Amino acid sequence: MLFLIAIVRFMKGIVDGLRNPEFRVLLALVVLTLIAGMFFYHRVEGWTLFDSLYFSVVTLTTVGYGDLAPQTSLGRAFTVIYLFVGIGTLLGFINLMARPTHQRERDDEKA
Repeated sequence: MLFLIAIVRFMKGIVDGLRNPEFRVLLALVVLTLIAGMFFYHRVEGWTLFDSLYFSVVTLTTVGYGDLAPQTSLGRAFTVIYLFVGIGTLLGFINLMARPTHQRERDDEKA
């Protein structure tokens, strides 16, 4: 039940955030970063599109299950750059999504 509540809140945050131009830009950058990773790993490592997207998400969220790993030198080099660029982009997006919640908590403390 708590997971469902978290999903609903996340989706509400996305919908609310779409009114903010900065949010739309960061959302687009996150999506483009994931798509770029997905197509790169599909092409270079020969993984399915789904496995490539899965690896991109798991990598950028720093979960790193270890079930997939780049086997080529090009794939490994790309992953190093992808991590630095992608994690920064993802953290900026998460920070922007968390701002309204943080602001509400600060407002509640003042009241």
